[in-house]
Amino acid sequence: MRYDDLADADCGIAQTLGVVGDWWSWLIVRDVAGGTTRFDGLQRALGISRRALAERLVSLVDHGVLRRSPYSDRPVRYDYLLTDRGEGLLPVLVAMQEYGDRFLLGDGSVTATAGAGSREADRVRALTGSTVPPLTLSAHDGSSVPVAGDGWRVLYFFPGAFAPDVHGYPPRWDEIPGAAGCTLESTTYAARHAAFADLGCGVYGVSTQRPDQQAAFADLAALPFLLLSDEDARLGASLRLPMFRAAGVDRFKRQSLLVDPTGTVRHVQMPITDPAGSVDEMLEVLGSLAR
Repeated sequence: MRYDDLADADCGIAQTLGVVGDWWSWLIVRDVAGGTTRFDGLQRALGISRRALAERLVSLVDHGVLRRSPYSDRPVRYDYLLTDRGEGLLPVLVAMQEYGDRFLLGDGSVTATAGAGSREADRVRALTGSTVPPLTLSAHDGSSVPVAGDGWRVLYFFPGAFAPDVHGYPPRWDEIPGAAGCTLESTTYAARHAAFADLGCGVYGVSTQRPDQQAAFADLAALPFLLLSDEDARLGASLRLPMFRAAGVDRFKRQSLLVDPTGTVRHVQMPITDPAGSVDEMLEVLGSLAR
């Protein structure tokens, strides 16, 4: 089959390849999801020629993956933003990243943590100074919460916490390195919640669990803050956060971000080997930055 025929094949995989069939197109979608939305920024980030970038942007717009939003009239300049169809590619990006992290950059094992010198940890540390995307996530109480907002925010990402009588742990959960500790981390943040609030900082736990699963755990643990559901991995894909797959679900590896009132990441924690200790360390860093 010729490459030009792929979009007409009676196969969803082939049709997708007909739209984003080369690696530059996937990297453009990746970077647009991460907040690099202008031509010059994309060209600098990717190192692609201007002509090749222009051709791919036109193709992605024509296929409904991206849309253009003007930000300058003279000369005319555009932001390139994901459409609903484009956001539908985010789970594919998550799967590609998880595959690369696990089998190409890792040893093939499933783990909920990462080594201090790993590419995954480096990728998270590189988020310092970047801006979180303007996304809104569903909270366990049914409300919608912007990822960034007024005041400081701690976003601690965890693999999954469960209320045993409502939602049991996935099979062989305790055999996955780094998976244990979500309850301890959450209850430690609960115990320190007043101290964070005194510094003008909100605390939010983020997982890919459904809001009802999070609500059951939040009630069990009597958490005084909200848990946010990134069940479609929009935030995870946008920030390229390390994830792993267990029981058929993409889950966050344990990591935390401290975000200032402008939405800028000021501090990161990855890897986290001591869930309770990481809370005290985050509080100490917040105290040095927020005063």
